[in-house]
Amino acid sequence: GLSRDDNAIPQGRDDQIVSRVAEHMAAVMQELNLDLSDPKYNGTPERVAKMYLEMFHGLREGSAPKVTTFPNEEDYHHMVIEREIPFYSMCAHHFVPFYGHAHIAYIPEANIVGLSKLPRILEFYAKRPQLQERLTEQVAEFLWHKLEPQGVMVVIEARPLCVEMRGVKKAGALTTTSALRGCFADRKVREEFLALLQRQTAW
Repeated sequence: GLSRDDNAIPQGRDDQIVSRVAEHMAAVMQELNLDLSDPKYNGTPERVAKMYLEMFHGLREGSAPKVTTFPNEEDYHHMVIEREIPFYSMCAHHFVPFYGHAHIAYIPEANIVGLSKLPRILEFYAKRPQLQERLTEQVAEFLWHKLEPQGVMVVIEARPLCVEMRGVKKAGALTTTSALRGCFADRKVREEFLALLQRQTAW
């Protein structure tokens, strides 16, 4: 849903948050028997803390991305597609990255949104500890409620490093997830979207 995230990062000065997280990171490194006096680790706890603050900034912005919609004055009711939107996120299970591309489509009703805002919506939900399935659903759900369109479909293709780096170690593994709402439940509409994704970008 679109309710406020109870796991949101508390408001506070960034330097204070970085300092506290860095202390915990240093403790983790010590538990792993790493010599913090080694020059190559100089500043590592602080760098990791700053990276986490950046990677999880979606948690700090409230319950939903701030996106302005516009009336569909042209009465356009065909498919709008934004392809190959890149994103980076962090696996909630192992805190290692997963990354890839999203393809987002919707068929407008009364409202439209600027195409530049679709990557913004994706980034908002990606910049937090995530699961790919949940990320896909959250983007679709936001557009479904915000635009009240005839339909929405989101497809995400991503490489999960938790699969590549550990366990079965399947290098190059690609995971595809999808979420749909409204008229995209119709097979013909869905197939039109998937066919458009397979076309070359030179139109």
